[in-house]
Order: sequence, then C-alpha cells, then structure tokens
Amino acid sequence: MSKAQDPFYIVKEEIQESIDKLQSSFHQWERILPDTGEQVHLTKELLANCESIEWQVDELNKTIDVAARDPSWYGIDNRELESRRRWTITACTQVGDVKKSVVARKENGNSASAMRRELMKLPISHQSDRSYQYSAEDNDDFIASESDRQMLLIKEQDEELDELSASVERIGGVGLTIHEELLAQEKIIDDLGTEMDSTTNRLDFVQKKVAMVMKKASAKGQIMMILFLLVLFIILFILVFLT
Repeated sequence: MSKAQDPFYIVKEEIQESIDKLQSSFHQWERILPDTGEQVHLTKELLANCESIEWQVDELNKTIDVAARDPSWYGIDNRELESRRRWTITACTQVGDVKKSVVARKENGNSASAMRRELMKLPISHQSDRSYQYSAEDNDDFIASESDRQMLLIKEQDEELDELSASVERIGGVGLTIHEELLAQEKIIDDLGTEMDSTTNRLDFVQKKVAMVMKKASAKGQIMMILFLLVLFIILFILVFLT
C-alpha cells in the first residue's frame, strides 16, 4: 500500500496541519498583552486545540499498536513501525510544550490579577496618583474599537473551530474504516485457522489408516500379491502379443 493510500499517513497529514496552526496561534498569543480579552479568549482556544490534537495522536497510537501485532499482514516492517512511533512522540512533545507554556502564563496571569485586586482595596493614600485620565470621548472610541476587534476575533475563531470540527469528523471516519477493515481481516484469519485445523485432522486420520493397513499386511501376503500381479502380467502379454 502506497503512502497516499495508507490511512496512517492521511491522518498524520491532518494532525500535522493542526499542529502547524496551533504553533502559529501560539506565536500570535505570545505577542498579545496579558489580561486582555483577546489574550484570555485565545488562551482558551489554544488549550482546547491542544486537547483535541492529543486525543487524535492517542487514537493514532492505538492503530499503531494494532498493526504491531502482525506487521507483515499490513505490509509494513518494524522499521516503519518505529518511524511512526517516533513521529507520534514528536507530535506529543510539540503539543505538550505549547500547553505547558500556555498553562504557566495563565497561572502567572491569575496571580498578578489577584495581586492587583488586593492593591485596589488599599486606601487611596497608598495608591499612586494617575499621570493622566481618559476623557469620556476617548473612552468611547477605545471601547468601540475594542468591541470591533473582539467581534472580528470571535468570527475568525468560529471559522477555525468549524475547520477543526470537520477535521475531527474526517479522522473519526478514517478510524472507523480502519476498525472495520481490522475486524474483517481478523475474521478471515480465524476462518483460515479453522480450515487448517480441519485439514490437519484429515491428514492425521489418513496417515493412521495407512499405517494400520501396512501393519496388518504381512510379508507373505505381500509376496503373494506380487506373484499374482506377475502372473496376470504374463497372461496379458501372451494374449496381446502372441495371439
């Protein structure tokens, strides 16, 4: 089976595309200022994508374990199995690194937010004076701009989630196809084993019968049979060639 037709490489390509998108979103997330609405929303999206990709890689590992039981049956060898396992380990590492970075920054952000809330509770004399104040007009413009940006971000994230959902559905379909194929092949193997057992039993029966006949036939009986056949041959020779 070529790589283009191998279900493993089909799923691998889709997972790799998801990982590339995840890393691109992660780099964008790193450039966003903390404690903003955009940063919080993108954090949730990154964690959700990490969970989805980890699940996909885990399902792919299960198919590798099934193929490892009889690699020759699936037309692969141990080197190919090792290559597939290395790729899944690399994929898990890439996703795990992103997830750890996001979780660590999220926890640090929560701690900083809690500290700021505590400082806000202090008396006014303990707070620093603001060097400037926003006018009401500036506040309105900022809120309107931030709202538009949030709406655009939400729209983009909805589209990415739709793509992710379609990818998961395709992977699920491929996994179901692999499962059905494995069940069919397992049934064929069971039927073949049953036929081989039946044939072996018949051969054993015939061998026992032949051994029994040979045991019962004495040397004298065998000599008589040879003489009878020799006399029969001579008679037939005379009738055919001398008459």
